[in-house]
Amino acid sequence: MRSGEPGKLGVLMATAFIDMVGALIIIPLLPFYAQKFGASDFMVMVLVSAFSAMQLVSAPLWGRVSDRYGRKPALLIGLGASAIAYVVFAYADSYWLLLLSRAVQGAGGGTTAVIQAYVTDSVEPRNRAKGLGWLSAATNAGVVLGPALGSYSTRFGGHAPGLIAAVLCVLNVIFAARFLTESRVMSATDRARRKHGRTTMSAVAQVSSWRHLGDPPSRLIWMYSIAIGAYYGVNALIVLYLGRNFGITTESIGPFYSYMGAMSIVFRLLVLGRAVDKLGEMRTSRFGAALLALGLAVIPFTGPVRWPHLVYLTIALALTLIPLGASLNFPCVTATLSRVVSDDDRGLYLGVQQTYGGLARVLYPLAAGALSDHFGEGAPFWLSAALVASTIIISGNLDRFTRDTGEHPTPIAAVKEAAKVTPVIAE
Repeated sequence: MRSGEPGKLGVLMATAFIDMVGALIIIPLLPFYAQKFGASDFMVMVLVSAFSAMQLVSAPLWGRVSDRYGRKPALLIGLGASAIAYVVFAYADSYWLLLLSRAVQGAGGGTTAVIQAYVTDSVEPRNRAKGLGWLSAATNAGVVLGPALGSYSTRFGGHAPGLIAAVLCVLNVIFAARFLTESRVMSATDRARRKHGRTTMSAVAQVSSWRHLGDPPSRLIWMYSIAIGAYYGVNALIVLYLGRNFGITTESIGPFYSYMGAMSIVFRLLVLGRAVDKLGEMRTSRFGAALLALGLAVIPFTGPVRWPHLVYLTIALALTLIPLGASLNFPCVTATLSRVVSDDDRGLYLGVQQTYGGLARVLYPLAAGALSDHFGEGAPFWLSAALVASTIIISGNLDRFTRDTGEHPTPIAAVKEAAKVTPVIAE
């Protein structure tokens, strides 16, 4: 790395780690807090959708802010918005204040994406993969620590988790303001990229068009969107299910989230690469989809059984299958998409994939909440399992596009790159 890169990357890693710890302090507790105010399952899922909806709507604005005024101001504003949202969460005395806190945090603009852009600005092209890998490691560490800290902090009162998250955010703002230097320099390439607005819209329209549904990029984007919506759409419902059937509370939910986060990291590090080497990208993604679908379908069958000592064993099995399936599926789908489009269009289509994935994260939680209220708590898990399983059918005949031609990254390299930018756990 060139002079100054390791220090700047270290600051970005610390910023990302603290930001993720703060976010994961709150997320596992949110359904319990909503229930305290009499929220139905649908109302809980509205809280989940609110963050994604506001993030999706505000993303173009923050993109312009980031391009025009720099990465640092966008990052500091996003962190500041999160701090305000956490204070609102801490003192929320109604469901509507909880909703406001999630909306404010979502509108603050996803700080993870800004930090990733910071890395690509600040690190030489040949070191970007390594830099994003270290950044991913920092955020993943926050995924493991945050939930445990959140559950433990509830022992000091209901305000404590939100206030601790807010303090971490404020400290992060001070830290970033002091040690981060602006990385954004407008180049000719950036100015040219601004002219691609119509191209982006045409790509979105193409993915939606019936005439192009059979094209590999469209199929892969739909596979990702369907599966990511079905997976993220029931995360909060898992919390509610554990509370109703296993007596899990705010003080004990943290270890479950930490376990899933830790398993995601382990599977990505130790299983993903070997699976791709042995099976290839598409077969690995199908295997992952099957495991994810199985894990989701098993959840409703893991209630208390005749032998109490088996209760946690059955839920542990389900909560292991879910991160294992997700770890094998999503990076492979993203990697394959990066290989079936031209180099010039790769960033465009990956952006379209994130747009469709964002829409799925807004819409599916609402459907899942309504299903849970009207058809029982098992219904959304079975629907999610069916939707994830349907992506196996959609993926038919895509294997031929993952053969290494020398023009695209080798399968394992592409998968490793995709794994670095695929979230471990839902906001």
